[in-house]
Amino acid sequence: MPVTGSGKLIHTLLICLFLAACSESEPVRIGFIADLSDPGSDFGLGVRNSVILAIEQQNAGGGIRGRPIELIVRDDGQNPEQARIAAQELIELRPEVVIGPATSAMARIIVPMMNAARLTMISPTVAANEFRGQDDHFLHVSRASSEAGKEQAEVLYSLGARRVGLAYDTSNLAYTEGWSHHFINRFTYLGGEITGKVAFASAERPAFAPLITTLRDDTPDTLVFVANSIDTARLCQQARRLGLDLRLSTTEWASSSESMVELGGSAVDGLIFAHTDNRNGRQLVYQAFLAAYEARFHGLSGYSTVAYDTARAVISALERRRPGEDMKTALLSYGPYPGLQNEVAFDEFGDASQIVYFSQIRHGEAQQLP
Repeated sequence: MPVTGSGKLIHTLLICLFLAACSESEPVRIGFIADLSDPGSDFGLGVRNSVILAIEQQNAGGGIRGRPIELIVRDDGQNPEQARIAAQELIELRPEVVIGPATSAMARIIVPMMNAARLTMISPTVAANEFRGQDDHFLHVSRASSEAGKEQAEVLYSLGARRVGLAYDTSNLAYTEGWSHHFINRFTYLGGEITGKVAFASAERPAFAPLITTLRDDTPDTLVFVANSIDTARLCQQARRLGLDLRLSTTEWASSSESMVELGGSAVDGLIFAHTDNRNGRQLVYQAFLAAYEARFHGLSGYSTVAYDTARAVISALERRRPGEDMKTALLSYGPYPGLQNEVAFDEFGDASQIVYFSQIRHGEAQQLP
């Protein structure tokens, strides 16, 4: 029997309803990319763990309008070629948004690809100034390396540093070069002196004793390491083995005190470092996060709170996004987003900033400085 006009209409409506029901049950896909396998991967792993925790909690509460969130994870390996492959895979899978990368060096590889594909990307940790103030598809939550370098110079000078030797890792040059430049300018402006500056490439597994010896010969009273947590621990060990009893300091990049103590032991005692969470904070949401993170992963990393806040901002924008609205517009439109301790507020370029705190490792424990 032929199908009448009204029958065809009903048939078409049923198909549309079926397809709509299917699309509503499809997961909301979020991409993630960071270094998860390089020797310095504790940084990227900590970021990933916080993102996982935020998504698991959201899914337990019903996901996004009843749709579960699926996290698509890729490892850039802190390696340019691996990063290109991983980024291309994400582009082809076309998630709603990509969280990452963790380092500025990998952002130099990945961001142009994401911009060309018009795929929105947001990083909790990339800090190089070159990515800020750009009207592109890359958003940033952490503060700029220029801010970080200047503030650490001020903090160390206030603690009595006057002669600083500095070692920085060229494997993440997009970050370390700019940070070092702004640190040096501010420290010398305050009246301090840079007694020596040496570069190394962590990807080449360098011997650190010659680097520390070179810096020691210029008689600094403080050594600053612009490096990941593993290399910072090794540099501290070499400084202590050479009998140097002086002030040691490192940046947010190496802000996992747990990793540094585990790797460096007593050699990292006295180390001053920057981090993005107020460890004396008594906020209920912060305390709940600490408990949940410890139960799920153990060992909080320096950017864990910022990574969690980033994931929560992404989830909030996904929940509030209007039909047809791209993720960059949504993220810029619906903020500022509440965080565990500080809100995430983007400017018109998608740049945000974070309050940073300083701690010193004493007897194997990180104690926040006043």
